[in-house]
Amino acid sequence: MLCGRWRSRHRRREEPPVPAQVAVPLALPSPPAPQDGGNKRPGLRALKKMGLTEDEDVRAMLRGSRLCKIRSRTWQKERLYRLQEDGLSVWFQRRIPRAPSQHIFFVQHIEAVREGHQSEGLRRFGGAFEPSRCLTIAFKGRRKNLDLAAPTAEEAQRWVRGLAKLRARLDAMSQRERLDHWIHFYLHRADSNQDSKMSFKEIKNLLRMVNVDMNDMYAYSLFKECDRSNNEWLEGPEIEEFLQRLLKRPELEEIFHRYSGEDRVLSTPELLEFLEDQGEDGATLAHAQQLIHTYELNETAKQHELMTLDGFMMYLLSPEGGCPEPAHTCVFQDMNQPLAHYFISSSHNTYLTDSQIGGPSSTEAYVRAFAQGCRCVELDCWEGPGGEPVIYHGHTLTSKILFRDVIQAVRDHAFTLSPYPVILSLENHCGLEQQAAMARHLHTILGDMLVTQLLDSQNPEELPSPEQLKGRVLVKGKRLPAARNEDGRILSDREEDNEDEDEERGGGGPRAEAAGERAWLGQHGPGRGLMPLWSLGAGGRGKEGGRDQGSGVGRPPLRLVSQPSRSPRSCRPLAVYCWASRLRTPAPCPQPRPQPCQVSSLSERKAKKLIREAGNSFIRHNACQLTRVYPLGLRMNSANYNPQEMWNSGCQLVALNFQTPGYEMDLNAGRFLINGQCGYVLKPACLRQRDTTFDPECPGPPRTTFTIQVLTAQQLPKLNAEKPNSIVDPLVRIEIHGVPADCACKETNCVPNNGGGPAGASRGQIAGSGAGAGRALDGQACALGFNPRWGQTLQFQLRAPELVLVRFVVEDYDATSPNDFVGQFTLPLSSLKQGYRHIHLLSKDGASLSPATLFVHICIQRS
Repeated sequence: MLCGRWRSRHRRREEPPVPAQVAVPLALPSPPAPQDGGNKRPGLRALKKMGLTEDEDVRAMLRGSRLCKIRSRTWQKERLYRLQEDGLSVWFQRRIPRAPSQHIFFVQHIEAVREGHQSEGLRRFGGAFEPSRCLTIAFKGRRKNLDLAAPTAEEAQRWVRGLAKLRARLDAMSQRERLDHWIHFYLHRADSNQDSKMSFKEIKNLLRMVNVDMNDMYAYSLFKECDRSNNEWLEGPEIEEFLQRLLKRPELEEIFHRYSGEDRVLSTPELLEFLEDQGEDGATLAHAQQLIHTYELNETAKQHELMTLDGFMMYLLSPEGGCPEPAHTCVFQDMNQPLAHYFISSSHNTYLTDSQIGGPSSTEAYVRAFAQGCRCVELDCWEGPGGEPVIYHGHTLTSKILFRDVIQAVRDHAFTLSPYPVILSLENHCGLEQQAAMARHLHTILGDMLVTQLLDSQNPEELPSPEQLKGRVLVKGKRLPAARNEDGRILSDREEDNEDEDEERGGGGPRAEAAGERAWLGQHGPGRGLMPLWSLGAGGRGKEGGRDQGSGVGRPPLRLVSQPSRSPRSCRPLAVYCWASRLRTPAPCPQPRPQPCQVSSLSERKAKKLIREAGNSFIRHNACQLTRVYPLGLRMNSANYNPQEMWNSGCQLVALNFQTPGYEMDLNAGRFLINGQCGYVLKPACLRQRDTTFDPECPGPPRTTFTIQVLTAQQLPKLNAEKPNSIVDPLVRIEIHGVPADCACKETNCVPNNGGGPAGASRGQIAGSGAGAGRALDGQACALGFNPRWGQTLQFQLRAPELVLVRFVVEDYDATSPNDFVGQFTLPLSSLKQGYRHIHLLSKDGASLSPATLFVHICIQRS
């Protein structure tokens, strides 16, 4: 049970452990680790439930290790690292103590653990340490890698193996087990004198820790109801009773009793009735029996094929009972269609980890992009010293990395998550000599991964499929002779794009965007005045190679450079299926002979102009050719644009700054959440047909009614971990992203103090004003203590549901300033299951906020 072992141990104070959600220890002592193997340390119940208390690697991590943290050649400091008793977080020492939450990292936030010199930092700065002593902990989101060197190879292996076991066990945990870990940690922390008893003051601290500001009278009445011994303390079974009341889910009990009747257990036919009402595909008696055997906790009930309330909750909190369609978590779409028929996860300025003005460049940015399912990465190639091309954001203060190091990262990490093809979008500013070096690196490092010739039996009228190109790397490059401006200098894609826009405007003056970039990023070239960031330095230096020999798949393959015959290897074709080409306004009718190998690169401004002016013609163009869209150069802080507008018109390569979190990246993650997160999602049929009549500006009448009832939320995280009295006032916003006519946003009222405020108080009452336009008022926000409850219904009419993304957002309402973000989850409407569902919330950078959930009822009616 929740506190059986907790109450049986006398515990000595240690540095406080940290939960899987928020680190809020009150003090930061770092006493010597016990020498008894960790068996008598407090809070080990969590690890016991994981089955890891006797594991030698985990016990060594509990004792702690002094590991050398490596940042540079001169910054290499020894620090103490120690696994905490919750098994979900690691405490580490700092030279200068900071806020307690700054002294931990969470196991669930680890993306990968690499052995040896397998990171950019260790390859550059770890030469003094043997590879067998080194490890790298790579995190999800924007947190930097942790490069470490252990005193011995065995100690390094203990951390590598131990973290792998903890991550595997955490991934296998049910939502109920995560909740058990979560509440047990806070229970241990709230027991200030570690006497296994809870006073009312300690209970109040516990409530604040779990984000509940409950009315004192109500909290005390609950305390007294559980205080069976009437001695003003809770202990043993009394604590467990209090926790059960705290975790009670009245709304789930109501649903359960609706189907179970008076006996308060679900028989197989009753469970089948619930599944049918949920709209579950393939609901049968056999399926209902299988669910009972999988999720029921009571062995007696399981033997009689009955499901109790606990088993019912386990099912609804499981992935099988969650809101995303389970079948869509694997590759389920047809992967044998041409590349142009897919949305392809794409990154802009992939090498950057921060802003495009002075941020660092890193090969780790490519590794992280691939870990997020990205299939098209950008390489801005410039001439470097020693004949070695480098990658950076030209004419800025961003740091430089070697081209060959990036290609090695592509080789090592491109196909870890997805087997489907990767496209290297080359922004080439190198002369012929270093272009030859680029070609040599591509050939020698990638080898057979690199596509250098047309596939056998390939239809010349269309691109090959992702299935045909599994494990292969495509190069997107420009053909020679490249476009030049009036002074003979070769133009890049971005510069051509600006000149096109100037011509269309009927003037020769620079656009505001180009002028702004010259002012910020330009520098003086020899006799040419200010040069924008994409300029090439010396005349005659091309961007991407190959000779312009016409178009079509049957034409001779492109070459990156044109070299003498004595260098045949560098002359091998590179840009085979992705020839960079300029795109003006598409023709109203499809071209008689398609040119599938031509890829157009457009700024977001020009893409919007084409969407507005060309409409259906642009969609027809995108039905057979690839189009890449990238952010405006004026986005100095690497901000993103809304990708939905580009997807509406069938653009495949909608490139975003992966290093910048925000709703734009939430939409991108939601779009590619399905199909096994392989980075390829089949476009709707209306965007794949060459003769389609679809126009996102005129999608027709509503075809689908989407109704969602927002019921409750559970275990929402604290936003200010260092302030115990900081409690959220949550509200829920449902956003619809699709064609312009479908885009909408509706909110619930807010629940004061996360459900601990006056019952029935609404956002309008708190703010001193009525509900705003467009807000649903079907329900009334009410207080249930631990789980805020709304019971409000929001409804949307949709005209193009096949393109819709639904974004669930929870915010902390503030009457005097913008609301604070709490969590979100985004997914396509087509992958959303109907019925009662839990939405498992994610943080800003996409990390899990488990056990935080949103409980809703979903109904999708199609006409």
